[in-house]
Amino acid sequence: MERTLCLENVSRRHFLAGTASLGGLALAAHILPLGAAMAQDQKKYGADAMPNGTVNDPRVFLSIAPDGTVTITCHRSEMGQGVRTGIPLILADELEADWARVKIAQAPGDEKRYGNQDTDGSRSTRHFMKPMRECGAAARAMLEQAAAKRWNVAAAAVEARNHEVIHKASGRKLGYGELAADAGALPVPAQESLKLKDPAQFRYIGKGQPMLDNFDMTTGRAIFGQDVRLDGMKYAVIARPPVLGGKVKSVDASAAAKVPGVEKIVQIEAPTAPVKFQPLGGVAVIARNTWAAMQGRAALKIEWEDGPNAVYDSKAYEQQLLATARKPGKVVRNQGDFDKAFAGAARKVEAEYYLPHLAHATMEPPAATARIVNGKCEVWACAQSPQATRDDVAKRLGLSADDVTVNVTLLGGGFGRKSKADFATEAAILSMEMGGQPVKVVWTREDDIRHGFYHTVSAERLEAGLDASGKVVAWRHNSVAPSLMALFMPDPKHESGLEMGMGLVDVPVDVANLRIENGEAAAHTRIGWFRSVSNIPHAFAVQSFIAELAAASGKDPKDYLLELIGSARIFDPAKTTADKSYWNNGESSEVYKIDTGRLTRVVQRAAERAEWGRRLPQGQGLGIAVHRSFVSYIATVVEAAVDERGRLTVPRVTVAVDCGPYVSPDRVRAQMEGSCVMGMSLAVKGEISFKNGRVEQSNFTDYDMARMDDAPRAIGVHIVETGWNEPPGGVGEPGVPPFAPALANAIFAATGKRIRRLPIGDQLRA
Repeated sequence: MERTLCLENVSRRHFLAGTASLGGLALAAHILPLGAAMAQDQKKYGADAMPNGTVNDPRVFLSIAPDGTVTITCHRSEMGQGVRTGIPLILADELEADWARVKIAQAPGDEKRYGNQDTDGSRSTRHFMKPMRECGAAARAMLEQAAAKRWNVAAAAVEARNHEVIHKASGRKLGYGELAADAGALPVPAQESLKLKDPAQFRYIGKGQPMLDNFDMTTGRAIFGQDVRLDGMKYAVIARPPVLGGKVKSVDASAAAKVPGVEKIVQIEAPTAPVKFQPLGGVAVIARNTWAAMQGRAALKIEWEDGPNAVYDSKAYEQQLLATARKPGKVVRNQGDFDKAFAGAARKVEAEYYLPHLAHATMEPPAATARIVNGKCEVWACAQSPQATRDDVAKRLGLSADDVTVNVTLLGGGFGRKSKADFATEAAILSMEMGGQPVKVVWTREDDIRHGFYHTVSAERLEAGLDASGKVVAWRHNSVAPSLMALFMPDPKHESGLEMGMGLVDVPVDVANLRIENGEAAAHTRIGWFRSVSNIPHAFAVQSFIAELAAASGKDPKDYLLELIGSARIFDPAKTTADKSYWNNGESSEVYKIDTGRLTRVVQRAAERAEWGRRLPQGQGLGIAVHRSFVSYIATVVEAAVDERGRLTVPRVTVAVDCGPYVSPDRVRAQMEGSCVMGMSLAVKGEISFKNGRVEQSNFTDYDMARMDDAPRAIGVHIVETGWNEPPGGVGEPGVPPFAPALANAIFAATGKRIRRLPIGDQLRA
């Protein structure tokens, strides 16, 4: 059946007025009191998931028109991961709605109304599975009560099924549209009275549906940030300081002003520290079309004052980080006596790993449009964090957040970049400069590569002492990387607890004598969260090192990995971290435990499906890695082939994923497949380097990515089912971290060559 997608941004006022005028069920916003219920919700779903308790309430997310059309508001941003299908699908299942009669509306930025709207951290399903079920169950109960009252029977005598309420004894039926007005007059049932479906009754959850946005995306109807058009709109590009902390020293705009189509040239102030998500400043060229704006920018003559980061040289900094990693760092987790055990070990193994800065390089570079009318600003943007966008724009313009509306378009990729609202704030600043006229700020690919929020550079040093049998008796890991907290505070010296909780202090190896350290490192560019964040360097180092230990012990890498994970147990890093705290992906450690049995199972499943141990031709090898992140467990087996010229190909990848309950198996598989392709790009090609404080890359000509002939030839994804015995985990990010170490381990199995520095580049041809 062909579906027509309604991509509609709604304000609460217009949403309620529109549905009420139709005489249907319009569930008005309701703020639950803070207190014990809120605390319980936070414990279950995460402290940032439910501000004011609103997300449990169907009146925020649901309306039913007299013709039976159900409109569900999605408060998360769609960037290809399927959230605009998945979140509404949960509610629709509990509502017993006919999916063919469901429309989706996109929520504007408003955290007080919709709860947390940051579409990052792989949190959408895991934080909102239960609340959306409750929304659907509450509305279903209200419809059943309305029907029972209409027929003058007990509520237990009726049942909602597939968009109708049925009187079980007589078979009488009433459609949802017929009951909507009566149901809307009823109070919302108390949370504790709701009867959620038994999972065996699910029609959509766990089975999924095709992505609603696919039709518009594949026919060119989809509206991304770059596609927004408003009457009288102007277009702008910006010349930004090439060095973080730099500013305009002088500018000659005379030639730019003569370019046909250029209407205004505006200087934007550089931010004061901490930079947070503020625009970088620079000189904006506003024109009647994008081409004129770009030509005008090219004609600007700017002299930059670079500031202290002009000395940043990433090659020199790599050596500085490695030198720091060789010295004692701040002890962040300690158990046993590493020094004594290491000194007495029969064999010692040491290795150092390095990963460079990385760019998000989303398919769609950032773009935002803003206009200001009667003192109110409206923004259209491909925003991952619409409420943060709203707050930042309001602060920069000196407006109340209530006077700023952020309409969320589709996102052509995000990966964390588009949760930073600098591009939307730029558009708002320029609209104000143009007297409120709509202005679209367009980032070119070069802008995106050279002025992004980069994944941190990292040096990792590991040391292990082995006994005579090859068992690890001592383990030390010193991680050195600039922290993304540099955005928010002056000169942080260490990784934050958030970053250290991503595969560093929570490394689940069963070693009696273990010490985790963190060395000092300063940031010289904007460090921002990136898909999987610090899990990438930590997993690469730990999983590569384990394979090195297996080789040193003469043991099979998979068997050695399982031996080092140890017996099935619940592991709590908070008991051995230095400050007794542990960032468990923002979740309660009571609900989201680290279960080494689940790690073991995904390793075993991936190895089994990859036919681990099979004989391969010369120049081919298998590598394995496992990592827990975003409270999910992922194991990856990579088959690598390296020919006599050093040409690397990946014939096959096998992934086993345990993410707990899920909405759509197709989306789980797609996210794992995408993680493998992205992981291939990062491992083989990805590197942002700096010279004189400036990014050396500019476009896909020199920031290369995996092309079709580089990508894995086949990817098999296998879901390890846990049913509803575990809470839901993340899916969007956790597939990335195990790929690079599995690939590096496969290369060693194929060639005997160790890869300790990424990207691999030409190392295999050396």
